[in-house]
Amino acid sequence: MNNLFKHAKPVIGMIHVAALPGTPSAKLTIPEIVESARREAALYTSSGVDGIAIENMHDVPYLRGGVGPEIVAAMTLVGAAVKAESGLPVGIQILAGANCEALAVAHSAGLDFIRAEGFVFAHVADEGIIESSAAKLLRYRKQIGADRVQVWADVKKKHSAHAITADVSLGITAETVEFMRGDAVIVTGSVTGDAPRMDDVKEAKSHCKLPVLLGSGVTPENVAAFLPYADGFIIGSYFKEGGHWTGPVDPARIRSFMSAVRG
Repeated sequence: MNNLFKHAKPVIGMIHVAALPGTPSAKLTIPEIVESARREAALYTSSGVDGIAIENMHDVPYLRGGVGPEIVAAMTLVGAAVKAESGLPVGIQILAGANCEALAVAHSAGLDFIRAEGFVFAHVADEGIIESSAAKLLRYRKQIGADRVQVWADVKKKHSAHAITADVSLGITAETVEFMRGDAVIVTGSVTGDAPRMDDVKEAKSHCKLPVLLGSGVTPENVAAFLPYADGFIIGSYFKEGGHWTGPVDPARIRSFMSAVRG
């Protein structure tokens, strides 16, 4: 990650893109969706984050393992606008488990990484069984010439049941991400807004040499405890008004967090 970010322990702010065309909550036009994301990117940039990630979280309920061309097209426009506005490293996740689509968007829009669900092993999500995608995803990356786009993989992902891999530890899962040529590991709590267990973070670090990022529930109050072990932070809920992911970006909360990290 040193090739992407100016600071060690980068802080990445989440843009939860407004509901996209054809999804149950869709209300805005494509230009309105793009402009909303661009404004949030400007707020993040002026508040001092190290990077930005975009995600179609308002598209609930999510399709499993793939999305239509209308989602890919819209996210490409959003990604390009966010990248142009911020000039920062930018990543993308397309729910649920639409990893090849996310890679195509990243390649087309000049983004820097994707966040992948189900990179190794399988799990049961709200949408059903999410299968391992590493072999298909990395072959697709090679075929389209997108080797520069990094793959950051969730392990024991939130909002999911992992009973079918109960005999595979989080540490072994992180080790397998490294073996399968992932670029980083993401550790989360059990749901959006919940902090990871410290033991999980330490276990991931002890089992692989990849960067380990925390992907949920980190706040100014707990970040100091995580700093010795984590290599970066993806922050969504805390950066929004009221600390809920559905709210607008709150620059005061961003500055508070950045002060805690830099301090």
